[in-house]
Parts: sequence; C-alpha cells; structure tokens
Amino acid sequence: MQNRWLLTGRKAVVTGGSKGIGEATVKEFLDLGAEVLAVARKEEDLKKLHTKYPERLHTLQADLSTSESRSVLAATVQELWGELDILVNNVGTNIRKPTAEYAPEEYDFIMNTNLRSAFDLNKLLYPMLSKSAQGNIIHVTSVAGLRHVRTGSIYGMTKAALNQLTRNLAVEWAKDKIRVNAVAPWYISTPLAEAVLQDQDFYNAVISRTPMQQVGKPEDVAGAIAFLCLPAAAYITGQTLTVDGGFTINGFHPQ
Repeated sequence: MQNRWLLTGRKAVVTGGSKGIGEATVKEFLDLGAEVLAVARKEEDLKKLHTKYPERLHTLQADLSTSESRSVLAATVQELWGELDILVNNVGTNIRKPTAEYAPEEYDFIMNTNLRSAFDLNKLLYPMLSKSAQGNIIHVTSVAGLRHVRTGSIYGMTKAALNQLTRNLAVEWAKDKIRVNAVAPWYISTPLAEAVLQDQDFYNAVISRTPMQQVGKPEDVAGAIAFLCLPAAAYITGQTLTVDGGFTINGFHPQ
C-alpha cells in the first residue's frame, strides 16, 4: 500500500527548476521519493543542481519561451519515461514598468515565457499525463494574478490567466484522472524578487502588508506544491492556493 504522504516512484517535470522556487520544488520531490526532470535556461545552473542532487535527477537545458524548446522537452519526457505523473509549470520572468512604456517585444517575451509555455506544455504532455491515472499539473502563479501588487500589468495578466487555466483544465481533464491546481505566492526570497526587495522602502511596504511580518522562503512554496501532488490530496483540484503570509486576506492590519 502506497504511503499517502510520499511520491515514491512518481515522475515529475519542474520547469525553471534550477533556482528559487523551482530548485526548492526539485529538492522536495526528490526527498519524497520522486524521479525529477529539471528544466532551465542555463546549463551551468543545471550542472550545479545535479551536483547537489545526483540521485534520481535528470536535467534539460531549454528556453521554454520558444516553441522549439517546448517540443524538445516533450520528446525528452517521451524518451525518458513515456508517461508523466507531475508537471510543475514554474518558469517565469518579468519586466517592471508602467503599462504605457512596454514595447511589443517585451509583451511577447513575458507572455511567451509565463503563459504560452505553460499552455503548450500542458497540451504536449497531456497524453503522457493521461497514462498516469494519477496525473498532476501545478501552475506556479502569483498573488499578482489576484491583486494589484505593482509588478507590472503584463505579469499580472499572465498569472491571472494561469489561475483561470487551472480552473478550466481541472474540469476538462478530470475524466483523464489529471488534477490541476495553482500555487500563488506573495514575495518570496528568490533571484527574481531580490532586486526589488533590496530597496528598503519597498521591503518595508511589503512587510507592512503581510500579517506574518516576513518574506516567504522558496521551500514554503515547494511544500505547498508537493502537498497538492500527494495521494493525500487526491480530491483537491481546480484550486489556487495562496502562499502569502496572509497578504491577500489582509483588509486592514494596524501596526
């Protein structure tokens, strides 16, 4: 009988898997017994990751903002396993600026990286997830898809769209025994967030709106992702779980 709190033998893909939330998720899955394919843009980052976690870890260098790389990933999963239990669409990027100042190529880059990559990978890997009979898709979105948080409108649009895609696919693919959920973090101490959090005024503003009075850690998000993939969570689908220290429910928090 399988332990409901382990992922022993499960096969998982984690995009953006070499740093921050992605790396923490890779580690969490490995610790729970899964076999993992981590995907990232930079080969050197993947080599460092493999040095840290040599057992049951595979890596693939790919820029998932391009359709060619997405096809390569699907072919790699097919060759490696032929089926798939878990897909974590974590890869993401951002360019922060006022809406009126975005160039068309910046719009395309953010959209392709954050949204198009997840949409296409879901389609490409759907046949292999269907074979699992216990498939899981996790979209790593953001509270920026639920609230205005000064990240830039395009980033917020991509995350809101992923939250809705989660709901659509959860219903559409339930017949295939594929569960689809999203995890929406607030500010987490990742390379993507470091630049803005180094601004003391900005950091103080973030903390003042967070009831738990701290920035989250990558492992906080990884734990939520892993939980949603566990057999113990087998009746949960279509949900967006915020990992935000209470930010999204904080109507008024006096200091």
